[in-house]
Amino acid sequence: MANLKVAIVMGSKSDYPVVQKAEQKLEDFGIEYETRIISAHRTPRQAEEFAANAEMNGFGVIIAAAGKAAHLAGVLAATTPLPVIGIPMKSSTLDGLDSLLSVVQMPKGVPVATVAIDGAENAAILAVQILSTGNPELRQAIKDFKKQQEEDIVALDKEFNEGR
Repeated sequence: MANLKVAIVMGSKSDYPVVQKAEQKLEDFGIEYETRIISAHRTPRQAEEFAANAEMNGFGVIIAAAGKAAHLAGVLAATTPLPVIGIPMKSSTLDGLDSLLSVVQMPKGVPVATVAIDGAENAAILAVQILSTGNPELRQAIKDFKKQQEEDIVALDKEFNEGR
């Protein structure tokens, strides 16, 4: 189905250990993705071009991972009509608080959905939920995923309480 592909853009290669968790979760759902390194500050023209062409290139959602000033999600969101999900990356300076505030504080008219600091798995799940709005099979996969989470916790609770 068209536009069932997710773009993952990270501002630096150092973000990749966290971004890999998003890739894995997308693979779990059978979602195609492409991961790129594009910096809002060092390659602004490439960031703008990537975002401007993302829909035409078959993407349905963009995940943007960036740390420190973390302008990547906003730059992409300003240039594309696609939903953008920001992952604020934990940085050495302020433990990711700087990134979180940068990603979440977008100006009016430039929305970016924001997950927790280093929240790559939730970014991927949110991307799948967004894509599922037009895909009944994917919607069922999300429902099954949530049901499995529930069953896992119920089983864990039972095991925990039986051993006490």
